[in-house]
Amino acid sequence: MNCIIIEDEIPAQEILINYIEKVPDLKLLGVFNSALKANSILQTETIDIVFLDINLPTISGVDYLKTLKNPPLVIMTTAYSNYAVESFEYDVIIDYLVKPFGFERFLKSINKVESRQDTSSEIQYQSVNNISRDEEFIFINVDKVLHKIDLKTIVYVQSDRNYVTVVTKELRLSFIDSLKNWTGYLKQGNFLQIHRSFIININCIEKLTGNLAYINKQKIPVGKTYKENLFKKINPIN
Repeated sequence: MNCIIIEDEIPAQEILINYIEKVPDLKLLGVFNSALKANSILQTETIDIVFLDINLPTISGVDYLKTLKNPPLVIMTTAYSNYAVESFEYDVIIDYLVKPFGFERFLKSINKVESRQDTSSEIQYQSVNNISRDEEFIFINVDKVLHKIDLKTIVYVQSDRNYVTVVTKELRLSFIDSLKNWTGYLKQGNFLQIHRSFIININCIEKLTGNLAYINKQKIPVGKTYKENLFKKINPIN
């Protein structure tokens, strides 16, 4: 699981780094001393866990969490236990670590994350029963209505936690599923994942600029790890 640390106290950073290095399933992608400095990596990389301090410069961890449209799972860290009630109002917050905390307590938090992911995977697996398809069409069961979608008309698919939204030029359908499943559904050569939250129809790209793809009048972010593959696919002429 990819993780980042957002923590302004160096001793606390060092403790978290040490604990993360002891867990084989964890891969640390970055350490930030303010929430705003973490914006870029959250937009371009697949982050599974954020170790987020509450008392941060400029904007608190809880207030920053409110600004994120599709936040990863969060383990809050702070020296003040009175914040716990407020922070647990957010579904993505898995646990609350009060400093100082030992490795055993840290590991308990990681196990909670893995349990949440296992539950999400089960839900996503069950949702496959709502999908039937052949080589050209897909039927999606939303609110007991079967929608027949011509795969060629799909503009992009967006994930948001346990939900995906399928967007065509004429409609949007949201339902429980995972983007990982849709990489299997959309095996045609014109579909490509360009971000941890987006699969696009490259035939619908209007233009590319910086780390943005313009599709159906929408700005869709292009993740750093996906950008090279995208340019290979479209093969631009200088």
